[in-house]
Amino acid sequence: MTEVGLITLSELNDMAASMYGDMVKAVVDIERDVLIVDSELHVDQEQLLLEQGSNQKDLWGINLYPQKFRSDEFIEFDSMINIRPRQHNMSRGVENEEIKKRIINLVLRKVSK
Repeated sequence: MTEVGLITLSELNDMAASMYGDMVKAVVDIERDVLIVDSELHVDQEQLLLEQGSNQKDLWGINLYPQKFRSDEFIEFDSMINIRPRQHNMSRGVENEEIKKRIINLVLRKVSK
C-alpha cells in the first residue's frame, strides 16, 4: 500500500499490471486529502487510514483504471466499504454527488501524466 502525494499514470499502470491487470484499488479520505493505492482489498487500505486517524465517514473506496485517465471511466465508485446506511449510502457506489465531486477532484490533483 502506498499513500500518494503525487503519482504518475506510469506508476499506476505498473501497479495495475502486478495486481489486477487494468485496475488499481484505492481509498480516499476526503477530509484529510489522502489517497492510498495498491492493495488487494479496499478494507486493508481503510484499516491503515483508520489507524492513522481518519474517520470512517470520510473514507471511500474506488477503483482506478489508468488506461482510461481523464475519461468518465477512469474512476469507478465500487467498494464494499462504501455501504453505510448511517450515511444514507446503501450501495457499493457513492450516492452523494457532492462526495463524488470531492473524490474526483482529490484523485485528479494526485494523479499526473
